[in-house]
Amino acid sequence: MKAIQSAFLMKMRIGTHNGTFHCDEVLACFLLRQLPEYKDAEIARSRDASLLAQCDVVVDVGGEYDPARQRYDHHQRSFAESFHSLCPEKRWVTKLSSAGLIYLHFGRRVLEQLTQLKQHEPQLEVLYDKVYENLVQEVDAVDNGISQCDGEVRYSISTTLSARVAHLNPRWNSTHQDTEEGFQKALALVGAEFKDRLDYYMKAWLPAREIVQQAVQTRYQVDPSGEIVLLAQGGCPWKEHLFALEKELKVDVPIKFVLYTDQSGHWRVQCVPAGLNTFQNRLSLLEEWRGVRDEALSELSGIPGCIFVHASGFIGGNRTQEGALEMAKRTLQTAPRPLLN
Repeated sequence: MKAIQSAFLMKMRIGTHNGTFHCDEVLACFLLRQLPEYKDAEIARSRDASLLAQCDVVVDVGGEYDPARQRYDHHQRSFAESFHSLCPEKRWVTKLSSAGLIYLHFGRRVLEQLTQLKQHEPQLEVLYDKVYENLVQEVDAVDNGISQCDGEVRYSISTTLSARVAHLNPRWNSTHQDTEEGFQKALALVGAEFKDRLDYYMKAWLPAREIVQQAVQTRYQVDPSGEIVLLAQGGCPWKEHLFALEKELKVDVPIKFVLYTDQSGHWRVQCVPAGLNTFQNRLSLLEEWRGVRDEALSELSGIPGCIFVHASGFIGGNRTQEGALEMAKRTLQTAPRPLLN
């Protein structure tokens, strides 16, 4: 009996507030439970200071941010921390919620547990940044009331993770206002979303990055200009990775074209856009080729095997790698070059 009581007393406790729950503390609790020391932790939901004082870690309540004492609230008037303020090497300036605080302090260890990557492996830090930027940061911003943009929005988005968690709270006019059942559902919902997103980044996003990185690093083997890259595998998303890697690898001459195979085994030459959210290209395929197809295009260009060039000039096709490469090279030859002093 004493052994059972001792084990109960030793059980770790995560403290958070009771009542209406939000996505940030639900995600914070989920993240903590991925760590060995908190795997079987009880989640104590209360605003009673004496009860919270008995908890091993407290999130989103208590009016205190003190990592040394495992206190992670962000509601105090003096709190204005962001990822950048606490980790200057990171660029994000969104004010942190309890989710962001727990992710900042424990996120790498959480990812280690869920991916089996180790701290020294560079992929872990890449995933750590990606998960914050594309998942946790959104939760931070929503909880802190930070708008995506200035001015009046055209439409509202009501299906975010934070919104789905909010809908699990009791309705305002329900006779049953117990939030415990909804909190447990929210914990499962947020956990499934986090794991699913991490699984995608680990098994699809990260391999695509590695393919693009290899293509960027070997671009001078494709063409002496360094402005054409060839992807070892078609179908992989490349734009986001290309822009990021150009900065990371300090690419001095912007890359203009990406070559890859399509589903039929033919080759595509695609223009690199000026940015992620624009239809403008750094350099479009030749204007006289646009909208022309097959033999007519091969005859016009003098390049065998041509299939098409899109009417807007952002992409073209050829039956062979050599033909697609020649389409890119021919376009580069006509591009204006900066005058040298």
